[in-house]
Amino acid sequence: MRIILSCVALLASAVTGFAANPPADSPEKNEPVFLTANDMSIATGNPSLVLMSSGSTHIPVWSLSGGTAGQSVVGVVPLPGGCAAVRVEIVVTTSEAPANSGAEDVYRVHLSQMVENAPFTERYYLGNPVRTALPAAPFHSRTIVLESYYEVVPDAPLCVRIQREPTDPANTFTRPTGLAMVKVTPVKRPAKPYVVQEAKRYNSWPMIQAIGDTLVCVYSRGSAHDIGEDARAVYARTSPDQGKTWTDETLVANTPGFGEVAVGKGLDSTGAMLLWVRRVGSEWLQDLYRTTDGVMFKLVATPKLAVMPVQITDVFTVPKVGLMALWFAGSYADGADHSWGTLTSADDGATWKQTVIESGLSKSQWPTEPSAVYLGDGRILAIGRSETWGGSSTARSQFQLTSTDDGATWKRTQTNIGEVVGSTPSLILDPKTGLISNYYYQRGRGGVLRRRVADPALVFDNPLGWPVSTAVATGSELPLDAGNVNATAIGDTHFLAYYSGRAPDTAILVSAVPAPAGGNSASAHSAPQREKE
Repeated sequence: MRIILSCVALLASAVTGFAANPPADSPEKNEPVFLTANDMSIATGNPSLVLMSSGSTHIPVWSLSGGTAGQSVVGVVPLPGGCAAVRVEIVVTTSEAPANSGAEDVYRVHLSQMVENAPFTERYYLGNPVRTALPAAPFHSRTIVLESYYEVVPDAPLCVRIQREPTDPANTFTRPTGLAMVKVTPVKRPAKPYVVQEAKRYNSWPMIQAIGDTLVCVYSRGSAHDIGEDARAVYARTSPDQGKTWTDETLVANTPGFGEVAVGKGLDSTGAMLLWVRRVGSEWLQDLYRTTDGVMFKLVATPKLAVMPVQITDVFTVPKVGLMALWFAGSYADGADHSWGTLTSADDGATWKQTVIESGLSKSQWPTEPSAVYLGDGRILAIGRSETWGGSSTARSQFQLTSTDDGATWKRTQTNIGEVVGSTPSLILDPKTGLISNYYYQRGRGGVLRRRVADPALVFDNPLGWPVSTAVATGSELPLDAGNVNATAIGDTHFLAYYSGRAPDTAILVSAVPAPAGGNSASAHSAPQREKE
């Protein structure tokens, strides 16, 4: 009850004076709003407002326990007219050095708004836990982004509740920390996507590939979120003008008695497009098609594999090996016999060699739907989806898979990429800048397609070092009726295909996003923006 009363009291004070015209001291459209420790109140638990002192410097902070769960503080910020979304950051410090190097603490944000004629619980959003490493010395400040994109109702006061999560498995610093300030910055909405296939029936799971200057988008259509229904077939469209317009639909695969879904794409050594299509019916099969124009697709191979994958993912080139694709096998439902590995081809996809990298994995250890890029000198970096859908801890983070010997051996670790729910990754390595872009769709509340940009040299051996995400597109908030981004590039533009809608009708969309520019701060790269819908 106390959190509700705290928000009501704070919101009531923030609403005072809100009318047709905002007060003179309200923030400008894109100026950040700050909450100091003195602007916040106890929401849950028993945090204490104290002075953190060093010499003659005294900073008011909220002391948040490293051992007692459920401590949080809350404040309210007025939002300017026209504000479409916000970014939320905190500034924290500690008076004690960590006992061990690499110690981390974990925080999350709770967001809600008081919207006219609606319950103030209606827009409640539980942020994802964010882990960061502590500095080696005390009294150092850290700025932590807890949410990079939360859509808001303009003019409605925003309730911001900050909570430390000492019981999260990543929280290894058990001493108190001090919350000094909250920063809320207005951000713009991403540009609207292009429509490839309108929302008539269940269009889903797209793949996109550039053949020269032509975009090829392949997707499947059925009646529901069902990979095995006989009604599900695979279709393709092409775009000669970078996604603005699309040709009429052509049929790629529709085998009687099977449900078919495009699951991976890439290029062979001649520049032709390769497409993996999963065929599910009386048996599971993986068919490889080839096309030079995105219109006519020819079946190249249906490899007989010792371990039948759930899915074979995107094809990429490893110079000393040939073509490579990652695969994973097991059950999305449950079980303990999950595996993943590589497929390699030395003859442009006519034949394939399967290698198991890991087997006998639990579902929580299982990297699924991975996307990989070859970095050079035998190094491969891949990101895999986590199948931990329930709960809300840093354990639900994307996996990073790395190899330094052309894919012969691999190392699997978890990343700090935690705003994921069944979020399939798609990677692009920019040859001009050397930066890697990791695209993924945050399903559920939010419905945000995000990008993290990094220098591969800084994250290859440091999977917890991925910079903060930015929003590049938005879509449906229904967990299963949107997502599964797949990316390709033409020049300095990335093209992102995903699906979005409400069952039984979902659309195939493509967003065009500028490739990140080179520079020292990969996290500063953002998407094209718009002021209004």
